[in-house]
Amino acid sequence: MSEQSRRRPHKPYRRPKKDPVRVLAFDALRAVDERDAYANLVLPPLLRKAREQDDFDSRDAALATELVYGTLRRQGTYDAIIAECVDRPLREVDPPVLDVLSLGAHQLLGTRIPTHAAVSATVELARVVLGDGRAKFVNAVLRKISQHDLDGWLERVAPPYEDDAEDHLAVVHSHPRWVVSALWDALGGGRAGIEDLLEADNERPEVTLVARPGRATTDELLDLLGEEAGLPGRWSPYAVRLTEGGEPGALAPVQESRAGVQDEGSQLVAIALANAPLDGADARWLDGCAGPGGKAALLGALAAERGAHLLASEKQPHRARLVERALAGNPGPYQVIAADGTRPPWLPGTFDRVLVDVPCSGLGALRRRPEARWRRRPEDLDGFAPLQRTLLREALQAVRVGGVVGYATCSPHLAETRVVVEDVLKGRGGEPAQAEWIDARPLMPGVPALGDGPDVQLWPHLHGTDAMYLALLRRTG
Repeated sequence: MSEQSRRRPHKPYRRPKKDPVRVLAFDALRAVDERDAYANLVLPPLLRKAREQDDFDSRDAALATELVYGTLRRQGTYDAIIAECVDRPLREVDPPVLDVLSLGAHQLLGTRIPTHAAVSATVELARVVLGDGRAKFVNAVLRKISQHDLDGWLERVAPPYEDDAEDHLAVVHSHPRWVVSALWDALGGGRAGIEDLLEADNERPEVTLVARPGRATTDELLDLLGEEAGLPGRWSPYAVRLTEGGEPGALAPVQESRAGVQDEGSQLVAIALANAPLDGADARWLDGCAGPGGKAALLGALAAERGAHLLASEKQPHRARLVERALAGNPGPYQVIAADGTRPPWLPGTFDRVLVDVPCSGLGALRRRPEARWRRRPEDLDGFAPLQRTLLREALQAVRVGGVVGYATCSPHLAETRVVVEDVLKGRGGEPAQAEWIDARPLMPGVPALGDGPDVQLWPHLHGTDAMYLALLRRTG
């Protein structure tokens, strides 16, 4: 035995300490990566289970939520930074290791957690979920990342704006380049508008409730929440914004389907369709793509106030069951069916008002589903295009002459919004539709920055809503 070995006592092995918050965040990221799950579906059951099994309080839940969503939102930026700190291409780093590194990067660069605590907690997580060997690799990479703050790293990894504006914005604001380009085209504005939008996409959205008219009131919801936890909506007369965390599902009106969780943009779409001017009968309404049921429930409540009947149609049976749950207890007449809106079972000219909130890329809800930006590809739009046009054509067939159709989508991409409507009206790919535009802007009173019309595009950075699009059309023949 050497003299040095005699002087250095053997260090006993220390078992890694399991941190339930970070282990939960890691499990959620693995589910998102391995199963293409969505964090907003994966995280709630994980949090419920943690509360039942561990000493897991509301602060722990808030930290776990921030770690998951913050890491997903900034994934592109963190990938660029991590790539500078490893000696191999990122595709050669095992995905579980990359998830741990991304969690560590977010703690170092995107939170107020002290550097030493962020590194040590992440290395401890690596020991638990990866083993001691790979934990040493994680430790070395995180120590490199900790040498600079986020701004310092962005100066190193983002190309200058003047050299490549879209690539610069993609790295700085953590969006795929093609999404940056599409959003910029949809805005049609300068640098300030696109940067404001990309920043808003990376903000944590407020939770908004809807008090379904005739069934609950905003005053009731505000009283239940208390002055510190709830505020009236900005634009919708039925909206209440949650200013603190909490569980909206625990509120009695939500449990009873008299109220629900619904973005204010979705509320505005349903209200605008319901209030569009109409000559003649107003007795039969259709929601042609009703799942999971938020807009159908609001439309059902509005229809009930007028004695109108709502038919809510959804192609997927399991989503139709969600619609039934959302409409349960609606005071007016309604029916929920599982049917394909491209081959509808109803006769032409049956309805007075029709809403088609069509399947789309979901680029308007990146605040809520940040992982969607990394899953979508430009070619996905080609897959949605025929379906969107067919659903709109069938909706215009379903409404009577003089009736109103609302075409809505949670995407600001021009290929999913105005281009679809204009193609249908002008007969590209088929016969021209016998319909005319209705100016949707007056049907959203008080809402600013609605553009030149006649259609409406809402924006996270301008309206605090998802980027919902609405076109209103009247059938003319």
